[in-house]
Amino acid sequence: MVRYKVFIDGEFVESSSGNCFDVINPATDEVISRVPQCTAEDVARAVEACRRAQKQWRRFSPSKRADYLKKMAAKIVENAEKLGAVVTQEQGKPLPQAVSEVKKAAERMEYHAEWALRIEGEIVPSDNEKENIFICKEPMGVVACIVPWNSPFSILVRKVAPALITGNGVVIKPSSETPNCALEFAKIVQEVGLPKGIVNVVCGKGAEIGKAICTNPAVSMVTFTGSGETGARIMEMCSHNITKVSLELGGKAPAIVMDDADLDLAARCIVGSKTINAGQVCNCVERVYVHEKVAEEFTDKVMELMKKITIGDGLADPKVTMGPLINHGAVKFVDGLVKKAVEEGAEVLIGGKAPEHLKRGSFYEPTVLMNCRQDMDVMQREIFGPVLPIMTFKTLEEALELANDCEYGLTSSLYTNDLSTAFEVANSIEAGELYINRQQGEAINGYHAGWKKSGIGGDDGRHGMEEFLQTKVVYLKYR
Repeated sequence: MVRYKVFIDGEFVESSSGNCFDVINPATDEVISRVPQCTAEDVARAVEACRRAQKQWRRFSPSKRADYLKKMAAKIVENAEKLGAVVTQEQGKPLPQAVSEVKKAAERMEYHAEWALRIEGEIVPSDNEKENIFICKEPMGVVACIVPWNSPFSILVRKVAPALITGNGVVIKPSSETPNCALEFAKIVQEVGLPKGIVNVVCGKGAEIGKAICTNPAVSMVTFTGSGETGARIMEMCSHNITKVSLELGGKAPAIVMDDADLDLAARCIVGSKTINAGQVCNCVERVYVHEKVAEEFTDKVMELMKKITIGDGLADPKVTMGPLINHGAVKFVDGLVKKAVEEGAEVLIGGKAPEHLKRGSFYEPTVLMNCRQDMDVMQREIFGPVLPIMTFKTLEEALELANDCEYGLTSSLYTNDLSTAFEVANSIEAGELYINRQQGEAINGYHAGWKKSGIGGDDGRHGMEEFLQTKVVYLKYR
């Protein structure tokens, strides 16, 4: 078992509480580490250290900041296998998926390093004689990065990299389910010699440190990925200081399968989306609408692929294709949705329970539900598990009405070989992303942002990087 310390002002230290909490491997139920339980006092120390350090960091040349990011990216790649094992052990996804997550994070770090000399302002004409107007982009200051447990390393870097390259300092608060990889990242920060205080990591369970972060007047921005309920509380707490928020919240991604679709492709992509990371991905398919003409054939293909999914400890056996849910509470929640759907008339075609052969861990079988209705919780609430509810439709208009009938609007997907259908859905779907004839998975240089209750602001690409900047206008009058 590993005993960690938190990272404040460039040093690994104990929390002021003197208390720790256990981190559990969701595949084995074993305690794998003990992590300090931070307090509001620890948060205040981290924010103050970050505030001081950021005043100097923002004055570094952009190229110098980029050099640090490149060094961190190289260290991440160098330690990819080790970091992947840390992710698998505390989060549960199979080792190859975890290593891929780590390597993708390094790519994100490299990508944002390349923005160093591409952050642009504007010069606009003035109505006054002998005057220039400069529109400048400047860092926010102290950015709090609240990171979820489902992709703990990737999303950490997704937030930290653009914050740093734009001249901000960061205080990272990882999920209490997966703090280990954030503290391993802090070791890389220390190893490459990043100025002390620019990156800080505070850990803990409960709402105390979250409130301390969101209500601290020295925090200029909070970027959060997680549930809609928590996002709403963060918005409320940040409102007291009018602190900027960027929120990537829940999703209930619809997949529309038309009667002219490549059904093998659709089934492969949808099953892959629903089972990667055990369905614990904000942009994965959460509900399927398939044309009634091909519903039986499509469902048969989905069933065939679901039967091939293997479940287990992805560290002990990296060949398994699906790991556990994050904890036993998640299993109970997912199973509750399935049971309620069955009571309301849905039919379980495969799965629908925890696997009997695995006596430990938080596992749930890949599950397919037919005869679902739009008003069922399983079609409206985010499942965040390997459960695929399916409905049929007659017309594209009906499919779009069903797909848009949801409080979330993060991602969506469409399977068709008709260009007119593709454009019709692209122009009508109420979501921040649409994937056509491919599995979900956003590009580093794209923009990942939700509509409706799926969030405010976004990540990735130029638009995501600009979330970490604020605008200043300078009026220069000359003689």
